[in-house]
Amino acid sequence: MLGADGALIGYRGSDVDITEQKRSEEKIKTLAFYDTLTGLPNRKLLLDRLTQAMVASKRSGHYGAILLLDLDHFKTLNDTMGHRQGDLLLVQVAAQIVAATREGDTVARLGGDEFVVVLNDLGAVESDAALACETVGRKLITALDRLYPLEALEYRSSASIGITFFEGDATSSDDLLKQADIAMYRAKETGRNTISFFDPQTEAALHQKTLLKEELRYAIEHSELVVYYQAQVNEKRLICGAEALVRWNHPKRGLVSPASFIPVAEESGLIVPLGLWVLRSVARQSVLWQSEGRMTDLQISINVSVRQFIQHDFVRQVRSIIDETLVNPKLLKFEMTESILARNTEDIILKMEELKALGIGFSLDDFGTGYSSLSYLKRLPIDQLKIDQSFVRDILSNYNDEIICKSTIALAQSMGLDVIAEGVETPSQRDALLLLGCRSYQGYFFAPALCVADFERICCTKEAA
Repeated sequence: MLGADGALIGYRGSDVDITEQKRSEEKIKTLAFYDTLTGLPNRKLLLDRLTQAMVASKRSGHYGAILLLDLDHFKTLNDTMGHRQGDLLLVQVAAQIVAATREGDTVARLGGDEFVVVLNDLGAVESDAALACETVGRKLITALDRLYPLEALEYRSSASIGITFFEGDATSSDDLLKQADIAMYRAKETGRNTISFFDPQTEAALHQKTLLKEELRYAIEHSELVVYYQAQVNEKRLICGAEALVRWNHPKRGLVSPASFIPVAEESGLIVPLGLWVLRSVARQSVLWQSEGRMTDLQISINVSVRQFIQHDFVRQVRSIIDETLVNPKLLKFEMTESILARNTEDIILKMEELKALGIGFSLDDFGTGYSSLSYLKRLPIDQLKIDQSFVRDILSNYNDEIICKSTIALAQSMGLDVIAEGVETPSQRDALLLLGCRSYQGYFFAPALCVADFERICCTKEAA
């Protein structure tokens, strides 16, 4: 301060506490760059650090790598136990990943149950870099494959890891993440809980699968699909039923094998509209046969995917198709695989009972290859067990297959269920099954899957060829 004569006589100060301002700035920074659940860098910060790693790689000539981790069956945990349990798992997984990596590596949560590790300075020799990546990948696989304590249970989880390299910045960060994602899906396909390196052949195969998915979507919407029917016969070779099998009549590729497109339909979720299309088509065909006075007592088996069955409104959809087509539901039988038993059993049983009340029958397909829980089996309102073709194929040469067939037939008889064997291709197989007590069969020995016209032709004699 200045006096009257202009001389300095003192100072006046003021204090401003900027602590809260600093805290707010830190909070904004944290929300912008870090995942709120795990505290790890988020996608935005990951991309920034990846760019820095690529610049450093270009300068040094050393390789870097991206490891993309995806938890196995995480969606199942969320769907069955709730998102809180899923969040608890993610927090513990994040801690395990950080503990298993070097201090200078970037560990980030990409979103959902996906995590990314960026490895720097792996050396100038590609083979050395690959070995270092494999070592880290195996360490992460081991660290993550464990029991995690959640609120309601101890839950075992594991991860699949995709790995891709970079040297410099010739490939964009987005493309690198895409490559790691492709490699990760390859790890899923080879059994999960493992690592897989990106390679161009895998990328090409994935491109073909993506193309096939879009073509399949178009096929469902534009009636390129057709239903074939394979006869089911009794011991006198009289036709007693049929299985509806979908075929794809591609305008350029011709008849596409279900082995090519059904897995794609399952992965993409297209199995749901595809399954409804098949059900509607079979229902209409059954009504047509009834109106013509042909095959009036023919029960048709329809494969129902687990993914289709667990839809919350599946029963309503089925009832709607029955009302729309006026099909006799007693002439329909749903075939489901044993994997249905690993789901929410109470919900499955409730839906089955509702459909059973409509008159629809049930067959448990591929019996003996999956869950095979007798405690669940006795609770399911099923009508039939279907012996898988893998057991029928070697019934004459493999004692274990013969015992499995014999046990399945005995189990079905003791529970008052029908039993049918699929994949019967020779008279010797049929005779061996008959000797064990199985009196219903399906397979090429009797008839292949046929278009409607050809199936009607063999049905005129009431006997399969």
